Amino acid sequence: MTRIDDLRRQKDEYFGRDPGSPLTGPQRSDFRGLRYFPEEPALRLEVDLEPPDDPSPLDVQTSTGDVQTYVRVGRFGFAVNGHAAALTIFEGQHGLFLPFVDALAGTDTYPGGRYLEPERLASGRYVVDFNLAYNPYCAYNENWSCPLTPFENRLGVPIRAGEMIYRGSH
Repeated sequence: MTRIDDLRRQKDEYFGRDPGSPLTGPQRSDFRGLRYFPEEPALRLEVDLEPPDDPSPLDVQTSTGDVQTYVRVGRFGFAVNGHAAALTIFEGQHGLFLPFVDALAGTDTYPGGRYLEPERLASGRYVVDFNLAYNPYCAYNENWSCPLTPFENRLGVPIRAGEMIYRGSH
């Protein structure tokens, strides 16, 4: 079992059994696990960031109409199956934050996007592991408030890694 497999098993157990789960009671009673893309080692990246063009704070609306403030840490470019892409890493009150929407949004991935928490390395580089991409809690229950993905992090390429769209029990 890989580290990713173990994390996914732990998450499924939490979602299915813990009262703090974003799933409602009826959803938990019928829960059979989340769906994930197969682990893709090529989508675990170590990246350098370019300084942000605009270092001013960014107010991001949430799914419930609230506003959360983030600052742009930097932007990185990468390739997915030969297609160029770029994303911005933000920092907020809970640390590093990478929301993104990919080309599979609405079919295989949650339409509002998925999230990552990149890891800052001692070297100054960042680990961005798309295998850890997850749906925001509002994907399961509209009572949760989730930041909406900024326009600059909407990709035209598919990211076939991480958590897939939630369709209830399967």
